[in-house]
Amino acid sequence: MSWFHFSWQNFWFSFLALAFEGLPFVLVGSLISGFIAAFVPSRIITRFLPKNRFLATLVSGLLGLIFPVCECGVVPVVRRLLDKGLPLSCGLTYMLASPIVNPLVAISTYAAFRGQHPELNTAVRLISGYLVAVVVGLSVSRVDPARLLGGKAIPSRSRRRSALSIAAMPDAPDASGDVSVIQRVIGAVQLASDDFIDTAIYFMIGAAVASVFNTAVDQRIILPLASSPILSVVAMMLIAGVLTLCSTSDAFIAATFTSFPIPARMAFLIFGPMFDFKLLFLYSALLKKRTVLALGVGLFIIVGVLCVAFLPGIYANLGS
Repeated sequence: MSWFHFSWQNFWFSFLALAFEGLPFVLVGSLISGFIAAFVPSRIITRFLPKNRFLATLVSGLLGLIFPVCECGVVPVVRRLLDKGLPLSCGLTYMLASPIVNPLVAISTYAAFRGQHPELNTAVRLISGYLVAVVVGLSVSRVDPARLLGGKAIPSRSRRRSALSIAAMPDAPDASGDVSVIQRVIGAVQLASDDFIDTAIYFMIGAAVASVFNTAVDQRIILPLASSPILSVVAMMLIAGVLTLCSTSDAFIAATFTSFPIPARMAFLIFGPMFDFKLLFLYSALLKKRTVLALGVGLFIIVGVLCVAFLPGIYANLGS
């Protein structure tokens, strides 16, 4: 095929470069998520929220800066918070914003876009992710939670997760003060190892796809798609939904799609952590199916409009 020229040497060079850059962030993110689950009760998180629901929703979008949890682990956390009386608007805002608005994602995005205006791209990603999450949270602030929430139990993300790790969690139904620090550390490490294996698999698949795309595919065939402001954004959001990458490492994949304009790559980095194929199932453990579908459609539209109508002007004015 004239448009496809595969070379193992080029593939492995690109693939290993992505793996060595991104996997450390996956590991650190998994460890942070595991230790937060093991040592931070949900009531600690709610203490940071104002009594006013509007202000509480705004603050919820920033909680990831203090309690960073990736999209793979945030759903169980939000479920515990809602069970303890957290307003749905705050829960959804934290659920959508935390995988983007957190220190590790900021660092990984900056590292991934070295030489490509890293400060600007990092700021745009975090601010845009925050705004999208707040818009969604405020839009459901006056909706009866019973119309949106489902009744399923949170599924385990790994069959290897042991009863010890669950019992060691501070919000576990049978948790008591007798759980030792060592037990909590063991539980945190078990959760972190499960998260790392789950997310690393997705990351490696994404790295392989990106490496094939960048080294074997003739970039001229995608120019009509990449040159369209609308189609490029739509295409990158669809790619993000299919690849199901972790937000702690997805920037290393997005940075390699240099044929696409930067607003389209920002769409990849904003939409993916909020709604991808794996989250379709995780969200179903918290929300009703029609709510999950409405959330996906709403996010697709909001992120698409943001990246098509506003980001190009922002980048143009800031000289990117």
